[in-house]
Amino acid sequence: MADSIQDEGFRIETDALGSMQVANDKLWGCQTQRSLQNFDINRPRDLMPPTLIKAFGILKGAAAAVNVKHGALDSRLGEVIQQAAAEVASLGLIDHFPLVIWQTGSGTQTNMNTNEVISNRANQILGHPLGKKYPVHPNDHVNKSGSSNDGTATAMHIAAVLDIVNVLLPSLVELTETMWQRSKDFEDIIKVGRTHLQDAVPLSLGQEFSGFATQLEYGDKRVRLSLEALRELAMGGTATGTGLNTYAKFAEDFCAEVSKMTGQQFITAPNKMEAISANDALVFASGALNTLACSLFKIAQDIRFEGSGPRSGLGELLLPENEPGSSFMPGKVNPTQCESMTMICAKVIGNHTAITLGGLSGQFQLNAFKPLIISDFLHSVRLLGDGMRSFRKNLLVGLQADRKRIKQLLDQSLMLVTCLQPHIGYDMASQLAHHAHKRDLTLKEAALELGALSAEDFDQYVRPELMISPANQPS
Repeated sequence: MADSIQDEGFRIETDALGSMQVANDKLWGCQTQRSLQNFDINRPRDLMPPTLIKAFGILKGAAAAVNVKHGALDSRLGEVIQQAAAEVASLGLIDHFPLVIWQTGSGTQTNMNTNEVISNRANQILGHPLGKKYPVHPNDHVNKSGSSNDGTATAMHIAAVLDIVNVLLPSLVELTETMWQRSKDFEDIIKVGRTHLQDAVPLSLGQEFSGFATQLEYGDKRVRLSLEALRELAMGGTATGTGLNTYAKFAEDFCAEVSKMTGQQFITAPNKMEAISANDALVFASGALNTLACSLFKIAQDIRFEGSGPRSGLGELLLPENEPGSSFMPGKVNPTQCESMTMICAKVIGNHTAITLGGLSGQFQLNAFKPLIISDFLHSVRLLGDGMRSFRKNLLVGLQADRKRIKQLLDQSLMLVTCLQPHIGYDMASQLAHHAHKRDLTLKEAALELGALSAEDFDQYVRPELMISPANQPS
């Protein structure tokens, strides 16, 4: 009866709730079609991330390989499932994954989307019609030894590791190396230090940039630390972590297969109840991204302020002129890379808030915020990876110091008086600084006017190049 009323260009797919029409050029099945209609929310912007779909393809191929190895799946079916799963993992079938993240919190519909696409594609390869679930069934064969709960949790970890290793860390390493190089380039430039946005004792521009580079190094260490827990996979725990409908060695062999397929080391989670019911590893990793975002925001903000001007700001740094800055003010150039980076950081911090709320919202044996958590996490990874690459290429590499402006500001700084404290005492040094400021004098002029010390002594003691490191001996 259903076939008789089928529209041209469509086929009938079925599930436990009945039947649905699916376009003949689509590989998904009934459950995907239901979700597509029931959750038509902010499409296509909020589709499930491609890296997660890649991870599901890896997962299904690995599970099929292990099931064949242990005799739990017919080898002919297992081989064609692996072939179709590899197409999913290569993102060659990405157009057949239309679901948004705003779906069931376990990711069940995307897991079934994967099962249905692989089933239909496998049957297509074998010369059978779409929609018949024969000879490869989406649940009985593609989903064998797994469930949506352990499958989605596993795919999330695989995707997170892949994007951290392939997208984030290369950009972070390159940015850190370039930051250290710029620190070396600027090591001979002594400038005014600033605390509380007020003048402070001097330091070298190279020392300032060494602080930036060290922030990035620590960020790298924190991210790498978070990878340890992300390499633990929930697969083999099925619905609640008990491993119902799996068998001995499945989980271990599955992780070995995924490791071989990805070139990344994965191990089976020691407690699969934790791995399915909580997403603490991703919350922790997001915390590392959040901290990195704080570091990058600080670095970009400092460079933006020190590049302000060109004539009415600090003007110590000369930022590359990448594009005109105003449609109204001719000749204006803006610190666009800094602005882009700080906006990226704000978004990453916002994503971490959502991930934190998602992480704490699991109930009993399942965290049901999984699509939100992994979507925002991968978004943060991609933003930071792309943002750091752009910041390095379009700003940091071409950044220059205005030596003349830096020396001008240093010479008029009142906080050079700090080096006189061991010689004339704190009170006299403070009086000297206030006197110079109120009377618009140089420190030397104020020192001579107050009789604090001679011109010769002033020139001997007030030497900025000796103020940027500890003295060889007490004064």
